[in-house]
Amino acid sequence: MNQAVLEQKKQLVEEIANKMQNSASTVVCEYRGLTVSEVTELRRALRAEGVEFIVYKNSMVQRAAEQLGHNDLLSSLTGPNAIAFSSDAVAPSRVLANFAKKHEKLVLKAGVVEGKVVGNDTIQELASLPNKEGMISMFLGCLQAPVRSFACALKAVADAKAE
Repeated sequence: MNQAVLEQKKQLVEEIANKMQNSASTVVCEYRGLTVSEVTELRRALRAEGVEFIVYKNSMVQRAAEQLGHNDLLSSLTGPNAIAFSSDAVAPSRVLANFAKKHEKLVLKAGVVEGKVVGNDTIQELASLPNKEGMISMFLGCLQAPVRSFACALKAVADAKAE
């Protein structure tokens, strides 16, 4: 094999490994049977959430997964796969799962979330969570509730004393 080609492959494996390691979430899905327009629609939805969606040769992804110690991911790397990378742990799962509901040919296989290999069940659970902004607003709502209740109680006491 040509030395230049071998070097390119090593760089590609390193690039994939870096993306997997630096992403909060990586999801492997099979896109066999989707039309070009459906894949374009999926890419658009993923891009809107800041998710990078790339098709790599399985052998290159397998080498990167082995390099990172994600050997449980290897069995999922067969057939025509695409990989979604994101700094948001929930976004790729949510977008891909929602798309798969409408287009049953998209199959979610496995992924790496926060450095751990997960199966389709975990990906589906993540898909049911709201996005980061939604989680922050829910958290703030939880923080506000006791303060609001306390303020209402103080107002009731003040109104009672005023009478």
